Amino acid sequence: MKSAKSILEPEHRALKTAVFVLDECNTLSFASVVDPMRAANRLADHPVFDWDYVTPTPEVVMLTSALPVQGVPLARLRRCDLLIVIAGFQIARQANPSLLAGLQRIADTGATIAGIDGGQWLMAEAGLLDGHAATPRLEDQAPFAARFPLVEISTDPFTISPGRLTSSGSIATINLVVKILAARLGAGFASRVSAVFQQDIAINPKQAVAQVGAENLNTTLTARANILMQSALSDPLPLAEIATALSTSPRSLQQQFRLRYNTTPQDHYLQLRLAEARRLVTDSQMPLMDVAQATGFSSQSSFARAFRTAHGVSARDLRQESNQPMPH
Repeated sequence: MKSAKSILEPEHRALKTAVFVLDECNTLSFASVVDPMRAANRLADHPVFDWDYVTPTPEVVMLTSALPVQGVPLARLRRCDLLIVIAGFQIARQANPSLLAGLQRIADTGATIAGIDGGQWLMAEAGLLDGHAATPRLEDQAPFAARFPLVEISTDPFTISPGRLTSSGSIATINLVVKILAARLGAGFASRVSAVFQQDIAINPKQAVAQVGAENLNTTLTARANILMQSALSDPLPLAEIATALSTSPRSLQQQFRLRYNTTPQDHYLQLRLAEARRLVTDSQMPLMDVAQATGFSSQSSFARAFRTAHGVSARDLRQESNQPMPH
């Protein structure tokens, strides 16, 4: 078996991904994989994910909504960095020896294998989760533990184990993809993608404070902090003010950002501002001094240093590159 190269390391190369779709998989589970990848590719200045659809056989598979998915048969898949297995109903019927052998073959190439919704069952049936932690669906935890005693059951929404990823549902899957993006491209870019899936974001700082100040059990502390930060890029809020608006302490906020993104709220905020600065540099003709002011920098020199450090190129040079005509 080839040793797996971690996909959770800084890397700007597109992640070669195979989305393995089975009959009767949940449409929402399918979208929770594909939509964050599509959003990442749209927001980046280069491909982040390069994915193909894979199916058990040459036959078209049908999602629960009767949407058809045409893919490459698993037997013809030779390599990928990440294989995402999405399964829903009738898993026992679909877990035939040929399919399980195909999963084992791809795992032996060193690819990371991810199980979404019922995909963990197929991974476990193939022996790919023995000795690993995994997150089955809540209602499946007891039968899963009984059938696969060598798998450590986790109650976290998603679980990361060496070479193995599992997620219990659609929201958890979006957060898992965001976690991959944070590791590969940084917390700032990951937050931009995450923000695409945040609903009812206020349009100005005062509305944002009113919105996130009340407790919302469906939104994490870091997500609510992100809303505040996104609403005040030109005039950054002090950490203490953000913490007060969220009815927490700066220390708790620091701990949550470290736990979720392995960074500080201050650096997360800076990366959001620099990501917006890059967008304004490449997608507008706004003078660079105005770009600096619009993203919260008090001087052109501090903006220039931070921009080059974050993006590896000066804002002026990047704008010139962006304005070059495309070759025919």
